[in-house]
Amino acid sequence: MAAALFRDDQRIILHLDYDCFYASVFEVEQPILKTLPLAVQQKQIVVTCNYEARRRGLHKLQLIKEAKKVCPDVVIVLGEDLTKFRDASKDLYLFLRGFIWGERVEKLGFDEIFMDVTDMIVYNMALLNPNDLSHSFFHLDRQDPTVGFEFDATSIYGPVYPDSDTAADTGSLTASYSSQIQTRLLLGSHLAGYLRGQLEDQKGYTATAGISTSKVLAKLVGSVHKPNSQTTLLPPYATLKDHEESNVLKFLDPREIRAIPGIGSKSSRNIISYVTASDPAKAEDGLTVRDVRLFPSMGPSVLERILGGPGAPRGIGLRIWELLHGVDNTPVGEARDVPTQISIEDSYGSLDNFEAACKAMLALAASLIRRMRADLTEKYTDIETTSTIGTAHEDTGFRWLARPRTIRLSTLPRSLPGSDSGVSHTRTSHSAPLPQYVFNLDESVDALAERLVRELTTTMFRKLHRERTGWNLRVLNLAVTNMVDLVGKHSNGRDIGKMFQRQEVGLQESHIDSRSELVTDPKIPGSTPAVAAEAVWEESDEEDNMTGVHCTVCGALIPHFARVAHEVYHTNPGQ
Repeated sequence: MAAALFRDDQRIILHLDYDCFYASVFEVEQPILKTLPLAVQQKQIVVTCNYEARRRGLHKLQLIKEAKKVCPDVVIVLGEDLTKFRDASKDLYLFLRGFIWGERVEKLGFDEIFMDVTDMIVYNMALLNPNDLSHSFFHLDRQDPTVGFEFDATSIYGPVYPDSDTAADTGSLTASYSSQIQTRLLLGSHLAGYLRGQLEDQKGYTATAGISTSKVLAKLVGSVHKPNSQTTLLPPYATLKDHEESNVLKFLDPREIRAIPGIGSKSSRNIISYVTASDPAKAEDGLTVRDVRLFPSMGPSVLERILGGPGAPRGIGLRIWELLHGVDNTPVGEARDVPTQISIEDSYGSLDNFEAACKAMLALAASLIRRMRADLTEKYTDIETTSTIGTAHEDTGFRWLARPRTIRLSTLPRSLPGSDSGVSHTRTSHSAPLPQYVFNLDESVDALAERLVRELTTTMFRKLHRERTGWNLRVLNLAVTNMVDLVGKHSNGRDIGKMFQRQEVGLQESHIDSRSELVTDPKIPGSTPAVAAEAVWEESDEEDNMTGVHCTVCGALIPHFARVAHEVYHTNPGQ
């Protein structure tokens, strides 16, 4: 079955994961923190800590009070305000993007980045001198042959999977050109090492890298050697007759299915339930990729039957079957100067009355407008010539790079008493056109937020929760979507901005509320009522999603993604 799947192994994809990103942001600001045990706090837990803290027994998802007991001299910094993390992530993204040809650079959350470097690899592969591979030069600029770095093309840079006893094993394959994929991966490994070095030297951040031919494999193999290292997944990538088994299957088979990127938690649960229903013994251990892949009659059609249905992506069975075989032909997204959406949310111990909800929406609206100004505007200087006297006048200010046209309010109710799970996966959303006054840069953020809540979001909220009481919300989310680029490669910012305003001039703000509708756009994660959002390779605001559930043992508010780990912590407090 695996041989029938089409795999595109001509690409070279790099995946970079910044080490202890939240902690590193503080360390770059204050280098002395690198020598101290440092923990970043959100809610009541340690969301990350540096390696000095880990050496002293601290770990992610630990309660703050427990962390202080384990390491009394830990330095704890608050990480609730994500502004500095967002700014640092954007700066690193732009820095790395400046090296990559073709602008195939894609962010995943704050601390991960994919790069399709195929064009760079193919160009440099053609310039290799097979008579002197040990003194090769990697060209970073087609126009300037002096820009680049020297490297040894007789061996792969950094660790590999499967682990090779000697560098000669990989070097002999490359020197004889018996493997085109191997040569491409070799060049990719040296480029990854160079980029990691530049990131540390120029920006002060370390990163772990994965090098392979697809996004899913690059991401997974990068986690083999951490931190501040990299791993290249060696061929063969496909199982052929009279040849050894694919290294891809060797690498994937022992991994738990829930650990495969692109297979969400809901899909994992459904697959595990199906397999263990006929073989309960498998439920005692984590279900692996091999368990599912070799399960009798398992294939795309069976997976489609298990995972398909209303709200499921089209062809999900084939997509999951491909991932189980390490086949991922999805492209690295083209670099964007602006995000596709901006989303702000918060979680609450109890949000059960309209006045509290309005106060929460006001805080979210202010944060959302600040994000819009930070991510969607740029400083510019406009030089105008006065024809009557022939003099030039400079006008410096800020302009919008893009304008969202839609605002979306989402709520997540708390689970009903007596339900099986402490976490609800169902969000309801309501969308409306975004009023034009939000883009007024001369008005204060707080004033705009107050007007937005008073004139729009309160009405949107009432459409989702018509009764003033009787509900209890766990999460509120406010987002802007449907971006229209104003300043881009093929556009004039001022002209398109005027056109945008002309298109919207007929929209009466007094009618916005009555015309808003409940959206079920499948391209907007979480927007469909009664359907759980299950992100795959989309740009993610997961760092904003610090939703929580109260622990039944200690009562602490724990982010939902950390619930299982926190329960394990209580059962094994000594670990």
